[in-house]
Amino acid sequence: MPIALITGCSSGIGRAMADAFKAAGYDVWATARKPSDVATLEAAGFSSVELDVNDSAALERLAVTLGEGGGLDLLINNAGYGAMGPLLDGGVEAMRRQFETNVFSVVGVTRALFPLLRRNKGMVVNIGSVSGVLATPFAGAYCASKAAVHALSDALRLELAPFGVRLMEVQPGALDTQFASNASREAEMLIAESSPWWPLRAGIRARANASQGNPTPALEFAHDLLRAVQKDTPPRVLRLGNGCRALPLMAWLPKGLLEKVLRKRYGLDKAL
Repeated sequence: MPIALITGCSSGIGRAMADAFKAAGYDVWATARKPSDVATLEAAGFSSVELDVNDSAALERLAVTLGEGGGLDLLINNAGYGAMGPLLDGGVEAMRRQFETNVFSVVGVTRALFPLLRRNKGMVVNIGSVSGVLATPFAGAYCASKAAVHALSDALRLELAPFGVRLMEVQPGALDTQFASNASREAEMLIAESSPWWPLRAGIRARANASQGNPTPALEFAHDLLRAVQKDTPPRVLRLGNGCRALPLMAWLPKGLLEKVLRKRYGLDKAL
């Protein structure tokens, strides 16, 4: 039975992927940060683990536990969130938190589990986003973090190849998950009357909810990903979900035209 470890399984695509891979015969190790979520996953029949992906000591313990049962066939780096709001309102601290979870943890988790992946000549799947290809206002920290995931995935794919470990980056479009509600909550925590961008709060909220336009069901995404992982030659980059192809094409527009479109879409076409 192949062994898969998936981070960030409390809800959304993390839980959907755990369900899909378990149904396909994988021994799924599903991680979450909250004990209540871990208990729910355990009750559903997963090998559940309480894990903060930025906790190096916890990652070392996880590697030891997994190693006792053999190697690792599949690692899905899914844990992450979307920080929304003006970049200068959030500042360096908001950027640091975003990168710690969305970027640094990808390296940290993969590094900790690399010996097990090498043992089984396994695969790493990094969950990026089309937002890493097309940067938008009021999501700068999130877009930058996913662009970083894209870059490090390209580099890591080459570096893992000599060991027989493959890497796929997934760039989802709009998915029916709690991402938008979580992003909206993050944005509301940041929006304040003291901000120079307070008059543009409607645009900030619109960006936080942008992924909810005809979203693809999370389980559909998970089954599509499962099929891609099981191919003899899996794709290096996989785009799934509504808008996953159209949005990156916008990045090819002349920069001036693209900025005009985005300024109008998010209320940035008026002087303050």
